[in-house]
Amino acid sequence: MLFDKDNRFNLANLITFGNISSGIIAIHFIVHGEFFIAIILAWIAGALDIADGKVARRYNLSTEFGIQLDSYADFISFVVMPSFLLYYAITAHTSEFEQLIIGVIFIGYIIAGLRRLIEFNLKVEVGEAERYFIGVPTPLGAILLWVLYLIYSYNIISNPFIIALFVIAIAWSLNSNIRIRHP
Repeated sequence: MLFDKDNRFNLANLITFGNISSGIIAIHFIVHGEFFIAIILAWIAGALDIADGKVARRYNLSTEFGIQLDSYADFISFVVMPSFLLYYAITAHTSEFEQLIIGVIFIGYIIAGLRRLIEFNLKVEVGEAERYFIGVPTPLGAILLWVLYLIYSYNIISNPFIIALFVIAIAWSLNSNIRIRHP
């Protein structure tokens, strides 16, 4: 069962479901102001993202379902969850109007991340995404948001609007023509 390629709950997919679960649970903790626990769950999601691909290749469990499932996991854990983390961190002491403006920027980031994942899946289906990523991959985008979180948390840049400008740049980079070698 765990090593049956046709089983939707094979080992690789179960690991991906764990990634999704980590991202969703992290969002819960972010909304409740428990950033440290959310960050630990984000790192767990990242480890599971690496593990699912290795397991799928090692045990020949790669399927179209798994490719799509992995993109949903990436969307939750590497687009939505880090956006929530950074948004909640930088808007904790802002007015409702400022939260609205910054919120629109983060919605733009989430849409850019979703577009990037859909474009990637379309290219994978036709065999175009082999040697290079075109545009910044969403896990790298999540790491960049994490860096912004640290920069803000350590008061290196304490203005939420400057952080939001960096978020716009990262959102742009997700769908840019930047070429990044596929590991």
